[in-house]
Amino acid sequence: MVFFATLAFAFLLTLLLTPLAGWVGRRWGLVDAPGGRRRHRGVVPRTGGLALFGGFFITVLLITFLPETSTAVADWFPARNDPNEERRLAALLIGSLYCALFGLIDDRFNLSAGPQYLIQFGAAVIAFAGLIFIKHVNNPFAEGFLWGPDGFPWWLVFLLTTFWFMGMMNTINFLDGASGLVAGVTAVLSTVLALHMIFKAQPPQLSVALLPTALLGVTLGFLPFNFARRIFMGSSGSYFLGFAVAALGIIGGARLATVMMVVGLPALEVGWLMYSRWRRGLSPGQGGRDHLHFRLLDMGVDERVLVVSYWLFCAVLGVFTLTIDDRLFKLGALLFGAVAGIALFVWASRQAPETSA
Repeated sequence: MVFFATLAFAFLLTLLLTPLAGWVGRRWGLVDAPGGRRRHRGVVPRTGGLALFGGFFITVLLITFLPETSTAVADWFPARNDPNEERRLAALLIGSLYCALFGLIDDRFNLSAGPQYLIQFGAAVIAFAGLIFIKHVNNPFAEGFLWGPDGFPWWLVFLLTTFWFMGMMNTINFLDGASGLVAGVTAVLSTVLALHMIFKAQPPQLSVALLPTALLGVTLGFLPFNFARRIFMGSSGSYFLGFAVAALGIIGGARLATVMMVVGLPALEVGWLMYSRWRRGLSPGQGGRDHLHFRLLDMGVDERVLVVSYWLFCAVLGVFTLTIDDRLFKLGALLFGAVAGIALFVWASRQAPETSA
């Protein structure tokens, strides 16, 4: 019951906050007009990230502090078994606020790639300080962990954690190019993470599963407005969602393979685009219409067909990772997906001009 209540509250709250965020965007002049790589119609506010962040922040605050108000309320919520869970929740909230604020600054001043990377690095530091880090990685070839039972040395833990957060924030940022694409993919991933924590984790991580449930409600509440092109999430939204996805992939026991199975294609595209732009003498972090979804749109694919196809593709991969337990099989699937993804990028790059406007 608490999971349904969390989902419904986050959904309704974001449904109410999104029009307000659009009004703020118009009032502050934070809008996108058609031109360059933007092919939408009309002037659209790009402050939807404020609604996404607000819905998630308020919901998580409530599920964090409500159990402390009375014994009766506490009995309604799953027990927290990890003594460090509150510290991780604090880091999740602080990092989310940090990403939303700096994303808003990026929306206002259109920061270059260098400052954006510094912002992402700062988000990774916040997570690391809040004990949201990658200490262990399952061994795909045998039981146990890579690097032994003690996990990675701390210098490598910091590097892996930083790479994970910066990579995921860039993945979500790069994917944000079609109406509803990022919100829908995040909704699919949130569903998979919540189900994994409830039914697959041993022991079940019920208290932590409330977090992706809240993120699912938030993205579903935002999606009708975004899919209808009435508001864009902007950098405040993509930074926040990238940070949240990266953090939830670690909190409650690492679910890195689960995250990568669902968003592996967009994550691989980040590396491909950086290499492709570097090869063409362009800045790897600059905007352009050389993203896969832009190329497909320029080839005549209907935007809504493209977006829904992305959702379904990620959902199929999510079902796969929930139903298949063999680690080696999952590794093989990831490697096969990487090869197929690169082949798709090469094909798409030859079908349309490599624009960077």
